[in-house]
Amino acid sequence: MAPELTIPLSIGGVSLAGLLLAEQRQSTSGVWAFKPVAAAAYIWIALAHDATSSAYGVAVLIALLLSWCGDVLLIPKARPAVFRAGILAFLSAHIAFVVAFLVRGVSWWAFLIAVFVLAVPGFAVWRWLAGQVPATLNAAVRFYIVVITVMLAAAIATHVHAPAPIIVLGAALFWVSDLFVARDRFVTPGFVNRLLGLPLYFAAQLLLAISVAIP
Repeated sequence: MAPELTIPLSIGGVSLAGLLLAEQRQSTSGVWAFKPVAAAAYIWIALAHDATSSAYGVAVLIALLLSWCGDVLLIPKARPAVFRAGILAFLSAHIAFVVAFLVRGVSWWAFLIAVFVLAVPGFAVWRWLAGQVPATLNAAVRFYIVVITVMLAAAIATHVHAPAPIIVLGAALFWVSDLFVARDRFVTPGFVNRLLGLPLYFAAQLLLAISVAIP
């Protein structure tokens, strides 16, 4: 492992473990202590991979920064306005990732096929959430599902254009991790959502951060 990555990877891993423990103990102060640090570690990793040297890297870096904002804004549990701001930050992060993949280059036929295929699980997710989401958030959640689905399709399309499995895996893990956020917020709240969703989410951030080093 490159020496410049040892510290941020260690900080990210320890912070994730601390975050899961804080979530299990329902310690808000613990979540505030560990979650922003865990998210910042992956920004550090992107910078260590010289993210600012390419347009793709800059777009990924912006996406990671927006994800960090979303992480922080989703910490308060009982403040709907702050929750909506957090969702907006993550929505913006997904859009930034779409921009990053487009900048890197995509196969448009692969993109169209991927959108068509992924529309099936996307619709299934909406059907799963229908009736659980408050009316005031219906439009926002539907739009969010569309955006994360387009993000994953764009990741597949950039991989077809120039092979980079790490990008597809990172985007897919991000997509799945969002399901646990939705499940926790709208369907069945509980620690199991964070136990499964958070490692998937931070693994996604790690893979996408590392991807800035791929030509």
